[in-house]
Formats: sequence, structure tokens, C-alpha cells
Amino acid sequence: MTDLHHCLELLSPAKTAAIGMAAVNHGADAIYIGGPSFGARHNASNPVADIERLARHAHRYHSRVFVTLNTILRDDELEPTRRLAFELYDAGVDALILQDMGLTMLDLPPIQLHASTQCDIRTPEKARFLQDVGFSQIVLARELDLDQIRAIADSLDRAVVEFFIHGALCVAYSGQCFISHAHTGRSANRGDCSQACRLPYEVVDSDGRIVAHQKHVLSVKDNDQSANLKRLVEAGVRSFKIEGRYKDLAYVKNITSHYRSLLDQILEESPRLQKASSGTTRFFFTPEPQRSFNRGSTDYFAHGRQEDIGAFDTPQPAGLPLGWVEKIRADSFDVILNEGTSALNNGDTLTYYDLQKTLKGFRVNIAESLGESRWRAFPNEPMTGFKDLRQGVELSRSRDMAFERLMDSDRTAERRIGLDMTLNETTDGITLKLMDEEGHQVSIVHRHERQPARDLARAESALREALGKLGNTLFEARTITLNPLETNRLGFWPPSLLNEIRRQGIAALESLRDEAFPRLPRAAPIEPPARYPGDSLSYLANVYNHEAQRFYLKHGVAVVEAAYESHEALGEVSLMITKHCVRYSLSLCPKQTKGVTGVQGTIRAEPLELINGKEKLTLVFDCKPCEMHVMGKIKRHVVKEMRAEPMTFYRSKPPGGAH
Repeated sequence: MTDLHHCLELLSPAKTAAIGMAAVNHGADAIYIGGPSFGARHNASNPVADIERLARHAHRYHSRVFVTLNTILRDDELEPTRRLAFELYDAGVDALILQDMGLTMLDLPPIQLHASTQCDIRTPEKARFLQDVGFSQIVLARELDLDQIRAIADSLDRAVVEFFIHGALCVAYSGQCFISHAHTGRSANRGDCSQACRLPYEVVDSDGRIVAHQKHVLSVKDNDQSANLKRLVEAGVRSFKIEGRYKDLAYVKNITSHYRSLLDQILEESPRLQKASSGTTRFFFTPEPQRSFNRGSTDYFAHGRQEDIGAFDTPQPAGLPLGWVEKIRADSFDVILNEGTSALNNGDTLTYYDLQKTLKGFRVNIAESLGESRWRAFPNEPMTGFKDLRQGVELSRSRDMAFERLMDSDRTAERRIGLDMTLNETTDGITLKLMDEEGHQVSIVHRHERQPARDLARAESALREALGKLGNTLFEARTITLNPLETNRLGFWPPSLLNEIRRQGIAALESLRDEAFPRLPRAAPIEPPARYPGDSLSYLANVYNHEAQRFYLKHGVAVVEAAYESHEALGEVSLMITKHCVRYSLSLCPKQTKGVTGVQGTIRAEPLELINGKEKLTLVFDCKPCEMHVMGKIKRHVVKEMRAEPMTFYRSKPPGGAH
């Protein structure tokens, strides 16, 4: 069996089975997708039948399919989730991605378990514990730096380290944000986040002074670890995860292709490492990550704290620079494109910033070329509605229809498995031997009267042409070897015969590959049970059912509090814990501003307040771990209207150690 610790796995998202199959075709070694329920993306669910179809396609290339069951669950949801786990296992799913530890206490199928990023895995102790209770793959927190990742990887001897390398960033430590539930009743831990982090806020100090006006101070740029892949490999990451279970087909194709190319370069340079699935992918376009949805790029905390990680002006994508406005007309405007910029298209979406630095966007109904780099754009709205669009304003393009049409086509990539073909002539016929790049072999024997070839060169050419017709299969011929019965005297074999044995051989090889493809093993928990690295758990542990409570008691936790969604923490508490620091990003950190005097006096280390309409949140800064807490209370209407699981948790382990 392949040693997973020497494999590099490119893990792509799929909103639908069709997008998942496209990701496989563009080089993904694994796909993660939501099932029909209990996944942490409420609007990205899929029927089991669709997931089964995806698994069949992925397994042909020995790619894997992981399904997200990573919400926290009420007691009454445990049994439906358990039944769903068996349905997914029978459908061929390779692993389940979990957050709720209660599921590990149930009778699950022998399917591999992966610890979701929602488990908030930031320390070697937490990662080691999850490995020791039976998780085979550990999705680390996005906020870790390379040294922290390395320390976690070094602490593991069985589990694989997985890390997000691209896409939207949740500003909170995953699993540690409760603002959505507190304000709306929509729980992020149950897959229904209202994204309060993308809203604009007034930042106000304790004296009521405005520090920042209508800024999206909890919104951060998008993750891009392209420049850090080698360092992540050296740190011990083996599964490279692209965010995006809400993203469209174009995004998944483009970003998967980009990272497939980068990882293939690393594999070429590192013989000790290998790809986690089969085949070579060729692209018929140039992957360009910046063309897909992004709020600007950051490698976040990979190299420590950076100042420029925020997307404070807007949470929407501005797109790539396009050009500038040359002239405004009554029904249109003229644009001069930047040098090297591709043509303007009907349907393109253009953006610009108004005088208040607010991002504005609109669609181009008709684009007319005026020659060279000049274009006339007729927008889909009256020109009178475009505030501050004037001569000299710089434009960007957030949606390029020419690129999207390219991505919508079926000819953006092909993935083929290398095949060595050997044809041996025998006294009573021919034998075709096929061996794929992983060493799977089949032989097809066909009896047929041999006829000497009149033209040796033509006979050899005909044989190679007939055997090499693999266009509708998974395979491409790396080598074709012809072994004649007599030295330099090939026989003549009818094309229909060669086509038939080729088809039989390919079918037999695919069948053999299917049989040889192993299910991922379920890791057994160590005995005696591993002890959890801590004696007590607050609402931050997201324990929402009694099986999860029983799990932690079994592993040595003395005090287990109920999840925030149980409505037991009704006072002001941390509604978000984040490594992102608003004060630092606004250059107000006491370490940055010691002795500095601003326009409103010496800046003091004090709490700040975020205000959006009637909503108020308090920022408290914990400087020792360099973290920020967003404090607030749950709304009364949420407590009144939302169903909460009644919990009668032990506040200490019951007498006699009963669980």
C-alpha cells in the first residue's frame, strides 16, 4: 500500500458532483463535497446518488472522495447521521470529515475519519490527541506559521497533516465564531453562517472617538500559499486543500489546475515524494488564479504576523486592473485598456471605486472596439446612476466572459494514465500485454492465423497506429513494443482484430485497477484511551450532544460545558476568537505606537467597539498569545425563538467513573 506520508495530495472542493468530476479531470488527487445534510456549508448539499457517481469517476484515477459531516449535532440528529455514514460508505466514499466527537462513539462503518478544521487544531497536543482517538487526517488551523505546522507534523506518527492553501479565509479560528448565532440564530457550527465578518463597521474607542469609519475591519483577504508550497512540504504538510464548496466550475478548474502545476514541479524535483493518484494532466489554457474570485491575496500567518492582510475597503472582488475612463457619454463611456490587457467583452463585469472608496460594479451589455486599445462600453444601467464615474477613473474587471466561456468548455484539460503496451507474436496468434504506470498488468491472448507482412515498415506503422488508439480511454501509450515471431519479420494482423484485443485489454486493465484500489483503512484508537490535553471544556468546545460529552469524559475531561447553541452562556462572552488584530491592522497596537502621539492624543491600549447599525461588539485584546476576542451577548429573540438542545451535563465526572 502507498505510504501516505510520502504522497502529496491536492484536495479540491466540489459544490456539485459535476464540479467534482471536473476537478478530478484537472488533476485533483481528492475531492471534498457536502452530503445531503450535516455539512458545514448549508447550501452545498448533494444527494448520495450524485456522490456515488463522483466516487466512481474519481476512483478510475485512484483519486479519493471525502464527504463533510462537520456540523455539531443535536442528540436527535446522531442516528440520522450514523445511517447517512453507512449510505456514504456503500456509495464508495473514502473518508468522512467530522467536527462532532459524538459521532466517534457510534457504530460507524469502517470508513476513515478526518478531523475538520472546525476542530480548531492549533497545537501538537490537540493534533496528537485526535490522531490517537482514530483520526487519520488532521486539518490544521489556517492561522499557523511554518514552524507551528512543523511542530504539529513532527508530533504525529500516523495521521496526515492537511492545510488550506487557497481561497476565502474565515477570520476566526474555525469553530470559534458564534456571532452569527448570537445575532441571527444561524449557527456557523451548524453550517449556516451569516458572515458578520464581511459587514462594514464603525470602530470607536472608549471615549466615543471614531477610529475607522465604515470599514470591513473583520474582513480579510483571500488565502494564497502558491509561494510557500515547498516550505509547507518541508514542514510536513501532505494534503493541500483548496477552499471553495460554494465556488463555481470556472474557479475550481482554474485553481485546481494552478496548484496541480505547482505540485507537479515539486514532485519532479523530489524523487522521495509521489503523487497521491494516477495520471498526468495537461491543460489547454494557462491557469491564472487572479482571474478567479479573490479579495486580494495574502499568505496570512505563514511567515508570522503581517500588516496587510485585511480587505477593509470591500469584501467583494475588485478584479484585475483593466484600464481607465477616457470619456463619458450619455449612454456609454470610452475606455483605454492597459497594455497587454485582453479585449473587452459583452457581459464583462467592471468595477471602480467612488470618491468615498466604495467599490461599485456593473455589467457591460455591449462592448465595441474603437481600434487599438480603445473600447466603447454600454452598461446594463443608465449612466446617470454611476456615481463618480468620470474621466480618468481607473477600472478593473472582476468577471471576464471570454475566460469564463473558455472554462465552460469541455476542452480545458485532459488527464491520462501512462500505459506500456507490448505485442508478442506467437505461433498460433498474438498476445497483448498492458501495464499501467503503477504496475498493474493484464495480458490478452488471441488465436489467429499469422500472415507474413509484405511491407515491414507499413506493417509496423499499422500495428502502432491500431494499438495507440486510446483517445476515449483513461490511458495514453508511453511505449509500444512489437516482438515479431521471427527477427525483423512482422506478421500482418487485421485492424479489426487489433482493435478488439486493444478494447479487451483496456477493459481488463480498468477492471484490475478497480479491484486493486484499496479502501482507506480506519485507524483504531489507542488503548488505554488517550487523555485529552485539558481538564475542563467551556462552550468553546462545541459539545452539543450527550455522546460528545461522553467522549470527553471517557478521555479524562472532568468538566464539560454545553455548546453556545445550547443557550447556557447568555451573558457577554467571546463571540469570536481570532489571530487577526484590528488594532494592529490599524497601526494602533501599543507595541507599534509606543510614544507616538496622534491627532487625538496619545494612543492608549484600551478596548475598541465595533458598531453596525444597532449591533455593537467589543474588541478585547489578549496580547500574550496575540489574539483578539470579539465580545457580545446573544439576542433575546434568538434565545426565545431558536430551539436549543436541553443539556444536563456533568459539571464533574460522576461517581465511580460512570460515563
